[in-house]
Amino acid sequence: MVDKERVLGKIDDLESYLTELKQIVPESFADYQRIEKKRSCERLLHLCIECAVDICKLFVSGLKLGLPWEENDVFDKMRKKNLLSPDMTSLLKEMRAFRNILIHEYAEVDNEIVYEKAKTRLEDFEMFKKEIVTALKTLT
Repeated sequence: MVDKERVLGKIDDLESYLTELKQIVPESFADYQRIEKKRSCERLLHLCIECAVDICKLFVSGLKLGLPWEENDVFDKMRKKNLLSPDMTSLLKEMRAFRNILIHEYAEVDNEIVYEKAKTRLEDFEMFKKEIVTALKTLT
Protein backbone atom coordinates (compact mmCIF):
# COMPACT_ATOMS: atom_id res chain seq x y z
CA MET A 1 0.00 0.00 0.00
CA VAL A 2 1.22 3.50 -0.83
CA ASP A 3 2.19 5.51 2.26
CA LYS A 4 -0.22 8.38 1.66
CA GLU A 5 1.11 10.42 4.57
CA ARG A 6 4.63 10.36 3.12
CA VAL A 7 3.32 11.22 -0.34
CA LEU A 8 1.34 14.14 1.07
CA GLY A 9 4.41 15.24 3.03
CA LYS A 10 6.46 15.24 -0.17
CA ILE A 11 3.73 17.21 -1.95
CA ASP A 12 3.89 19.72 0.89
CA ASP A 13 7.68 19.95 0.49
CA LEU A 14 7.24 20.46 -3.24
CA GLU A 15 4.75 23.26 -2.66
CA SER A 16 7.19 24.93 -0.24
CA TYR A 17 10.05 24.79 -2.74
CA LEU A 18 7.82 26.12 -5.52
CA THR A 19 6.71 29.02 -3.33
CA GLU A 20 10.32 29.88 -2.55
CA LEU A 21 11.31 29.63 -6.19
CA LYS A 22 8.47 31.89 -7.28
CA GLN A 23 9.63 34.46 -4.71
CA ILE A 24 13.26 34.54 -5.82
CA VAL A 25 13.20 34.04 -9.57
CA PRO A 26 14.03 37.45 -11.04
CA GLU A 27 12.08 39.22 -13.75
CA SER A 28 15.04 39.48 -16.11
CA PHE A 29 17.85 37.21 -17.20
CA ALA A 30 20.30 40.00 -16.39
CA ASP A 31 19.19 39.90 -12.73
CA TYR A 32 19.39 36.12 -12.80
CA GLN A 33 23.11 36.38 -13.53
CA ARG A 34 23.85 37.30 -9.91
CA ILE A 35 25.48 34.25 -8.38
CA GLU A 36 23.07 33.98 -5.44
CA LYS A 37 20.07 34.04 -7.81
CA LYS A 38 21.58 31.43 -10.13
CA ARG A 39 22.53 29.04 -7.38
CA SER A 40 19.25 29.49 -5.50
CA CYS A 41 17.16 28.83 -8.62
CA GLU A 42 19.27 25.81 -9.56
CA ARG A 43 19.00 24.33 -6.08
CA LEU A 44 15.26 24.90 -5.76
CA LEU A 45 14.60 23.39 -9.19
CA HIS A 46 16.72 20.42 -8.15
CA LEU A 47 14.72 20.02 -4.92
CA CYS A 48 11.40 20.25 -6.78
CA ILE A 49 12.45 17.53 -9.19
CA GLU A 50 13.73 15.37 -6.32
CA CYS A 51 10.33 15.63 -4.64
CA ALA A 52 8.58 14.49 -7.81
CA VAL A 53 10.97 11.55 -8.20
CA ASP A 54 10.61 10.61 -4.54
CA ILE A 55 6.82 10.65 -4.82
CA CYS A 56 6.97 8.31 -7.79
CA LYS A 57 9.34 6.00 -5.90
CA LEU A 58 6.88 5.88 -3.00
CA PHE A 59 4.15 4.72 -5.40
CA VAL A 60 6.33 2.08 -7.06
CA SER A 61 7.56 0.77 -3.73
CA GLY A 62 4.18 0.88 -2.00
CA LEU A 63 2.40 -0.86 -4.85
CA LYS A 64 5.22 -3.39 -5.22
CA LEU A 65 5.62 -2.65 -8.91
CA GLY A 66 9.12 -4.11 -8.95
CA LEU A 67 12.63 -2.77 -8.86
CA PRO A 68 13.43 -0.20 -11.52
CA TRP A 69 16.29 -1.21 -13.82
CA GLU A 70 17.18 2.35 -14.63
CA GLU A 71 16.22 5.82 -13.47
CA ASN A 72 13.23 6.28 -15.78
CA ASP A 73 11.68 2.87 -15.03
CA VAL A 74 9.93 4.40 -12.02
CA PHE A 75 7.87 6.64 -14.30
CA ASP A 76 7.21 3.85 -16.80
CA LYS A 77 5.98 1.55 -14.05
CA MET A 78 3.54 4.21 -12.88
CA ARG A 79 2.40 4.82 -16.45
CA LYS A 80 1.71 1.12 -16.98
CA LYS A 81 -0.59 1.22 -13.94
CA ASN A 82 -2.34 4.32 -15.35
CA LEU A 83 -1.13 6.44 -12.45
CA LEU A 84 0.59 8.93 -14.77
CA SER A 85 -0.42 10.20 -18.19
CA PRO A 86 1.90 9.59 -21.13
CA ASP A 87 2.65 13.33 -21.31
CA MET A 88 3.53 13.49 -17.62
CA THR A 89 5.72 10.40 -17.94
CA SER A 90 7.69 12.10 -20.71
CA LEU A 91 7.88 15.33 -18.78
CA LEU A 92 9.21 13.57 -15.68
CA LYS A 93 11.90 11.89 -17.77
CA GLU A 94 12.94 15.31 -19.08
CA MET A 95 12.97 16.69 -15.53
CA ARG A 96 15.13 13.81 -14.33
CA ALA A 97 17.63 14.39 -17.13
CA PHE A 98 17.72 18.11 -16.32
CA ARG A 99 18.26 17.31 -12.64
CA ASN A 100 21.21 15.09 -13.57
CA ILE A 101 22.79 17.97 -15.45
CA LEU A 102 22.26 20.28 -12.48
CA ILE A 103 23.72 18.02 -9.82
CA HIS A 104 26.18 15.82 -11.66
CA GLU A 105 27.29 18.36 -14.24
CA TYR A 106 27.11 15.74 -17.01
CA ALA A 107 26.92 18.68 -19.35
CA GLU A 108 27.66 22.33 -18.86
CA VAL A 109 24.74 24.07 -17.18
CA ASP A 110 23.18 26.55 -19.58
CA ASN A 111 22.08 29.49 -17.42
CA GLU A 112 19.52 30.63 -19.97
CA ILE A 113 17.80 27.23 -19.89
CA VAL A 114 17.75 27.15 -16.08
CA TYR A 115 16.32 30.67 -15.97
CA GLU A 116 13.69 29.82 -18.59
CA LYS A 117 12.58 26.72 -16.69
CA ALA A 118 12.41 28.63 -13.41
CA LYS A 119 10.46 31.42 -15.06
CA THR A 120 8.05 29.50 -17.31
CA ARG A 121 7.87 25.79 -16.43
CA LEU A 122 6.74 25.73 -12.80
CA GLU A 123 3.22 24.88 -13.96
CA ASP A 124 4.61 21.44 -14.85
CA PHE A 125 4.90 20.72 -11.14
CA GLU A 126 1.31 21.84 -10.58
CA MET A 127 0.14 19.39 -13.25
CA PHE A 128 2.25 16.67 -11.60
CA LYS A 129 0.63 17.34 -8.22
CA LYS A 130 -2.84 17.06 -9.77
CA GLU A 131 -2.02 13.71 -11.34
CA ILE A 132 -0.58 12.42 -8.08
CA VAL A 133 -3.61 13.50 -6.05
CA THR A 134 -5.84 11.80 -8.62
CA ALA A 135 -3.67 8.66 -8.40
CA LEU A 136 -3.98 8.68 -4.60
CA LYS A 137 -7.76 8.89 -4.90
CA THR A 138 -7.86 5.89 -7.21
CA LEU A 139 -6.10 3.82 -4.56
CA THR A 140 -8.74 4.38 -1.88
